Amino acid sequence: MSSAAPPRGAPAPDAPLWAVFARFLGPMLLSNILQSLSGTLNNVYIGQMLGVRSMAAVAGFFPVLFFLISFSIGLGAGASVLIGQAWGARDTARAKAVAGTTLGAGIALGLFAAVFGGTLTRPLLVALGTPADILPEATAYARIMLIAMPGLFVFLLATAMLRGVGDTVTPLLTLGISSGVGLLLTPALIRGWGGLPQLGVTSAAWATVLGFLLSTAWMAWRLRRRRSPLAPDAELLRHMRIDPRILKQVLRIGIPTGVQMVTIALAEVALLWMVNGFGSEATAAYGAVNQVVAYVQFPAISIAITASVLGAQSIGAGRPERLGAITRTGLWMNLVLTGSLVLLGYLFSRRLMGFFITSPQVIDLAQGLLHIMLWSSIIFGMASVVAGVMRASGTVLVPTGIAIFCIAAVEVPVAWVLSRHMGVDGIWIGYPAAFTAMLVLQSAYYRLVWRKKRLKRIA
Repeated sequence: MSSAAPPRGAPAPDAPLWAVFARFLGPMLLSNILQSLSGTLNNVYIGQMLGVRSMAAVAGFFPVLFFLISFSIGLGAGASVLIGQAWGARDTARAKAVAGTTLGAGIALGLFAAVFGGTLTRPLLVALGTPADILPEATAYARIMLIAMPGLFVFLLATAMLRGVGDTVTPLLTLGISSGVGLLLTPALIRGWGGLPQLGVTSAAWATVLGFLLSTAWMAWRLRRRRSPLAPDAELLRHMRIDPRILKQVLRIGIPTGVQMVTIALAEVALLWMVNGFGSEATAAYGAVNQVVAYVQFPAISIAITASVLGAQSIGAGRPERLGAITRTGLWMNLVLTGSLVLLGYLFSRRLMGFFITSPQVIDLAQGLLHIMLWSSIIFGMASVVAGVMRASGTVLVPTGIAIFCIAAVEVPVAWVLSRHMGVDGIWIGYPAAFTAMLVLQSAYYRLVWRKKRLKRIA
């Protein structure tokens, strides 16, 4: 254990918490926006340059990709808490051990997906009900993505774990390189610019793979040059021989997060099925509203992650008394940032819907739906902050269980029942109902149970 100066990114005693939040939050928020824009523009390339069938072929693989990435996000969430605690305690050896074990587990999981998924790509897509007319294109695209899973997992895990040591700038720059390569290379491979081969729908897959490979190599170089505690070196490579004890701790925190993501995805499928029952105009409105809400919720999600990492660093530093202040700061920042975006969303709701929809009738429908649920993004952010602070101590099962319960037992049933009485408007009421229940239950557990626990670093 080192006795060096306080680690960069840890909540210093003399720094206002709002400033620590802002320094950590800014790059992460930009990363989320950049990642979303990158995905949106790639879909535009495929849809506009190759047509609807190619777009459908890419979309057909999304459930598999989301399922696999959920596990990677879970591993990264568990590792970032443990690394944050170790970094707060200035125990760089422990931070590197957690990173090495997590990367080793991620590569092993990625190899499993590459071997079995790459071999069984076509049967897998057939089992998902992929239409026969797009099956060849979907198989070609999915096989490349599956075989590349080990590298993609390293990319995702590395950017997640760097947050544990307070570094959100490197992930932002890395994602910028990855997105830039992908956005330039996708149309070049579609059209065959500069003598490149014309690869059709697989252009997006190859561009994505090359993008994260190049950006990961650059990230490794930057981390070594800056002497980051998570820089790839002989010690990190040695720790990639998986330590079962550390892996168990990572999974204990990470698996519930992955399960929660899968639950959210399944709930969205259920709600989309309900929306589809009201016709194509309702489906178009659903897509437009979700596009806007996703951007509004970016600050809420980023603030919750920031609260979790800063909380973990405070516990590691032996200063759990700061957790209350971190929670309050996160709640206020959510109110200001998310609240400002919500206000703008209401003021410019019709213009925002017009970006995605041209029919005045559907714009009216989408605007009304946005008005019903947009305000609840603030409630969602507050519940996420409370859960994130509790997660910092390794308390994951109850907060995650509350979130899953509210999604499965409040959001979906409320949407179903009210849709029978109020039409499509009733489906959207399911969101504020679930978020409100989530905030009430998370806050009750936080105040009545969690705050009375003796919090200590996970050894």
